[in-house]
Amino acid sequence: MNLSELSPFTPAVVDSVSGLDSNDPISKRLRELGFVEGEPVSIVARGPIGADPLLVQIGYTRFALRRTEAQRVTVHLAS
Repeated sequence: MNLSELSPFTPAVVDSVSGLDSNDPISKRLRELGFVEGEPVSIVARGPIGADPLLVQIGYTRFALRRTEAQRVTVHLAS
């Protein structure tokens, strides 16, 4: 599943970040911010209109991501 589909406060783990093409700057930036394989991630809050933006916690850091950005991150539920 992708990060934008995750329910709030559900612990998950990052599998990968996929780009629209090989030089996708958003995907590259997400990887630089710590969205890498094996990192714990969760949705902390959703915006009031159309659930955009998403407040995402990865490790101990929180980021506001647009849903389109969060759709680039593939996750699986933490066990």
